[in-house]
Amino acid sequence: VMAMEVTQVLLNAQSVDSTARKNAEDTLKQFQERNLSSFLLSLSAELASEEKPVNSRKLAGLILKNSLSANGPYLKFELAKRWLSLDVALKSQIKACLLQTLSSTVYDARSTASQVIAKVAGIELPHKHWPELIGSLLSNFHQVPPHVKQASLEALGYICEEVPPEAIDQDQVNKILTAVVQGMNANEPNVQVRIAASQALYDAIGFAKANFSNDMERDYIMRVVCEATLSSEVKIRQSAFECLVSIGSTYYDKLAPYIKDIFTITSKAVREDEEPVALQAIEFWSTICEEEMDILEEYASDFGADSNAPCFYFIKQALPALVPLLLETLLKQEDDQEEGAWNLAMAGGTCLGLVAQNVGDDIVPPVMPFIEENITKADWRQREAATFAFGSILEGPSPEKLAPIVNVALNFMLSALTKDPSSHVKDTTAWTLGRIFEFLHGSSVDNPIVTAANCQQIIAVLLNGMKDAPNVAEKVCGALYFLAQGYEDVGSTSPLTPYFQEIVQALLHASHREDADESRLRTAAYETINEVVRCSTDEETARLVLELVQIIMAELHKTFEAQIVSSNEREKQTELQGLLCGCLQVIIQKLGSSEHTKYSLAQYADQIMNLFLRVFACRDATVHEEAMLAIGALAYATGPNFAKYMPDFYKYLEMGLQNYEEYQVCAITVGVVGDISRAIEDKIQPYCDGIMSQLLKDLSSNELHRSVKPPIFSCFGDIALAIGENFDKYLSYAMPMLQSAAELSARPSVFHEEMPEYKNLLRNGILEAYSGIFQGFKNSPKTQLLIPYAPHILQFLDSIYMEKDMDGVVIKTAIGVLGDVADTLGSNAGSLIQQSLSSKEFLNECLSSEDHLIKESAEWARLAITRAISV
Repeated sequence: VMAMEVTQVLLNAQSVDSTARKNAEDTLKQFQERNLSSFLLSLSAELASEEKPVNSRKLAGLILKNSLSANGPYLKFELAKRWLSLDVALKSQIKACLLQTLSSTVYDARSTASQVIAKVAGIELPHKHWPELIGSLLSNFHQVPPHVKQASLEALGYICEEVPPEAIDQDQVNKILTAVVQGMNANEPNVQVRIAASQALYDAIGFAKANFSNDMERDYIMRVVCEATLSSEVKIRQSAFECLVSIGSTYYDKLAPYIKDIFTITSKAVREDEEPVALQAIEFWSTICEEEMDILEEYASDFGADSNAPCFYFIKQALPALVPLLLETLLKQEDDQEEGAWNLAMAGGTCLGLVAQNVGDDIVPPVMPFIEENITKADWRQREAATFAFGSILEGPSPEKLAPIVNVALNFMLSALTKDPSSHVKDTTAWTLGRIFEFLHGSSVDNPIVTAANCQQIIAVLLNGMKDAPNVAEKVCGALYFLAQGYEDVGSTSPLTPYFQEIVQALLHASHREDADESRLRTAAYETINEVVRCSTDEETARLVLELVQIIMAELHKTFEAQIVSSNEREKQTELQGLLCGCLQVIIQKLGSSEHTKYSLAQYADQIMNLFLRVFACRDATVHEEAMLAIGALAYATGPNFAKYMPDFYKYLEMGLQNYEEYQVCAITVGVVGDISRAIEDKIQPYCDGIMSQLLKDLSSNELHRSVKPPIFSCFGDIALAIGENFDKYLSYAMPMLQSAAELSARPSVFHEEMPEYKNLLRNGILEAYSGIFQGFKNSPKTQLLIPYAPHILQFLDSIYMEKDMDGVVIKTAIGVLGDVADTLGSNAGSLIQQSLSSKEFLNECLSSEDHLIKESAEWARLAITRAISV
């Protein structure tokens, strides 16, 4: 494709005529597949050429960027590998074009080029390629037109966003910071340069660790940032506060000398500046709250007290000035604010909530006068602000401190939800009632807020509130949700039992409203039905829950009859099917959990399963997830009888196991295979060849998200337990897979610091597989087949014991596996266990564990080992 043609093809690819567009896209794809090198080179030449139209240059840059990087980690890795394998001379030409484009007079071309440069840097700098890049960008700061400076700063910012800090050496970091900070300086005449510099500093803050440890350098950076918050340009002020937020979370320990000045500039911005700037100023204090809570939580668990915690208690000290500042923002609501809009009042209330969690009881005295003063005022803004303030401080302070206030406030709130003329006030009141029930009601609270005396009135008000505007009704659903949740552990009769039918009917009615799509009302109604069912007490409500099964089945049936015309309708139908499957799952779990209700549920099982099969025929991932989970619950509830559904269901099971794209669906399907194995036991055998070969394929795939791998190993264990010695034909495939995963999980280098949870999940999955396989073979003539694998398993147990970083779940599974090996192999394992490095220590540690589940497993293991050794 010649240069002229590339331009035309790129323009056609943006044509309004769909045929022209499709043809152009196909041409580009063929060009890329036929000759990647010249494809990339001609794109970079297009982007660099000042003669070409802006639109073709922009698209060329965008395609170039997408050829270098992608969102998914697997594809990102593949694209990087592909770029690294290209010819060095060719890559140099492309990089030269990109750097040249930074001097373009066209902003869109420069900006696109700076993003592409960062993507190349993200691949090359960690490999120590393109060492001259930073230098050549920095050389663009001397005697060049301002637009070149601006583009180079933008490129430096994107590079800092893209590249890990260790890929750039400190000397270059110093130079980048110097250039960026100078670019921000008030002496810089060009506004666009200052804007680009302040945005680049935001990206570079993570690189400045050494600079923040040096008093002089830190003072200088902080001074420039604080001065920039006073710039006459709103964009620069906003960026400067974004930098402060980032500094607050990255270098909390270095803030003490500056905190007073920061308070002064943030409060000025909150009171006087434009909204985008004021929002960032509030965000600074929200960030400090979160930092301090993290520090205190981390240290409280280590020391039992926070005396040594490196916490400066900035929030506690700022309380007398910070709380009034935040309360003022609550009065700045917008008249017609969109649901969930992020504005000053929302940000202020959110920050106030974080402050309450940070300082606990100390928040109550400074906030109460504001509430008392405003809650009865004629202007809706004052009533809403007072209610919002009250709702915001309910999480954090102790129930003892709040109970007396809430007891007084409750009647006031119930009356406001019924009578207040303002929809805004009702909305916030319903939200606040939900917070009262969430934090101050339930079996753990000593003075119950909801009593036999007021329960009926509360329910009457809430059911009435369900008929209100959708945004109010949605918050009322939330309040009912937490009201029900508070009775989850009652054991005996819940005070909600007499109202069960009324509540569910009101929620179903809300889900059928014409306007149920607004404000997530339909979703909230179903989530609340689920919670009301989950927390109901069996005896009295079982009959009503069974009636609900029929209602929900009829609703699901209706979704298949509907005539779907538009994609919008299709989306709504899918969403509704997902909600109904989710609701059936909860009902099946509820009815499946006790013997007499399990029996009543059985009569509907065939109809329910048929509905689920119809849902799968619709081919939509989100519904599949919900339907899959519901089928898992049905397998558990119907037990061996589930086998009759397998012939029809198997193809969907297989589809789920092959779904790499929506890996959550794949993970849930793996779990359902386990549920079904436990339910129908050896009746799963006819399907095992297909299931096992798909699971082995999943394990060796690079495309499947790593989080699906641990459940696949556990699933091996479930299948082996179900089919016993017949698992023998899979041993030669499954065992080497387990072995290599076990070795991988014992190599510390494979796992980054942030992955200990994954490491534990992986180990637990592997151990569950071993456990299921050994238990499945027990007492069969084929146990001999397992003997060759025992030494490696014991070695694996040794290695994870030595590493001392197992969580409780892994310890329990691991000591269980030691017992399983002894129990199944008997004398064949005895001497091996005696030779193992740590078995004895591990066993003794578990026997004296505080955790009674670990102790129980260990006692069983000791018995099995003693038997094996004494034979």
